[in-house]
Amino acid sequence: MNDMLLDDVTSLLDGDFGDDRILKQISRACKNNEVISNYERNYVRKLAEQYLGKKPKIIIPKKPENIEPIIPDVVMPKIESYAQTQTFQPRSSRSSNFNLKNPKLILGFTSIVLVIIFAAILASGTFDSFSSNPTSNPTSNPTSNPTLKLSVQTDLSSYSQKDIISINGISTNSNMVNISIENQNGELVWAEQVSVKNNGMYSTLSIAGGPGWENSGSYTMKVDNGSEIKSITFSFSS
Repeated sequence: MNDMLLDDVTSLLDGDFGDDRILKQISRACKNNEVISNYERNYVRKLAEQYLGKKPKIIIPKKPENIEPIIPDVVMPKIESYAQTQTFQPRSSRSSNFNLKNPKLILGFTSIVLVIIFAAILASGTFDSFSSNPTSNPTSNPTSNPTLKLSVQTDLSSYSQKDIISINGISTNSNMVNISIENQNGELVWAEQVSVKNNGMYSTLSIAGGPGWENSGSYTMKVDNGSEIKSITFSFSS
């Protein structure tokens, strides 16, 4: 990786492109196997795309497959009518004569029968109303097609030279996002690829300043997750 970076730096120095001081510092770090920051790599990549004709390499993250939840079948409870299970045994003539002589007992027995019949009617009506209710359809699934979400924001609306820019946002349908900043002339001044956490959140930091940050004005930040692109603007004072 450092060999390719060193080749680009050498070509830029030979063509007198970019800042010689920065390029020589990066060349020395490559030869000594020193740590090279993302800012320095992005600086070389931008110059190589502009002057050496190299195309930008953007890794498009894979989209997670939408898995529809499995909804178990709903088993309707079987409601039996009490009126069907009620069995009346014929009484003997002796008992009939006894009941005829006791009107209070006949009235109590009749009340019990009416209560059982009324309970059976209520149970049947409740079952029918539950079966005809359209809202009890178990096949309805409002979350089978979730809406894709992507956002980006900064901690402040304006920054000055060498200020730290805190960046965060949401990406619910990817595990990687590409973030970039362009100046008021549409020139790329910073870019980074950030991983998305399991909860859909991502965050990173950037420093306001360096090549391309010479002029004050409105700067644009973009985030790309492979299927959507969102952008915001902030002001910068050099």
